[in-house]
Amino acid sequence: MCAKSEIFIIKPKSNKKNIAPFFIDSVSAGFPSPATDYLESKLDLNEYLVKHPAATYIVKANGPSMIKAGIMSGDLLIVDRSITPRNENIVIASIFGDLTVKKIRKKDTSLFLVSANQEYPSIEVKEEMECFIWGVVTYVIHNTITK
Repeated sequence: MCAKSEIFIIKPKSNKKNIAPFFIDSVSAGFPSPATDYLESKLDLNEYLVKHPAATYIVKANGPSMIKAGIMSGDLLIVDRSITPRNENIVIASIFGDLTVKKIRKKDTSLFLVSANQEYPSIEVKEEMECFIWGVVTYVIHNTITK
């Protein structure tokens, strides 16, 4: 039995740009520093997170198989289908029609889909398997605030 993480594809509700205020000052992660009231500009997250809009989609991770790669259940993954997967990239793969997020690893002539959690085994991709790479994960949006 292969352990996998479930993936949910999220489609945007509209083509509207997501713009948020962007401040020039950084925020101290140590001791507090005085903040300025100067707004630098508006920030469109698409400009930072989406390099190829026609080939990019967002999925929601579900499950603990990639926790050591910093991907937690509930995280949003920005995925670019236009990027050629390379060794050690984190990818969205379809295995017999089920989507999963794994690290791709080539060893000699073999190809593996590797979890980032020791409790989940690697999956060796065999010629007879129905396996497709649906894109390379380029960013992870992680919610660290508990509800």
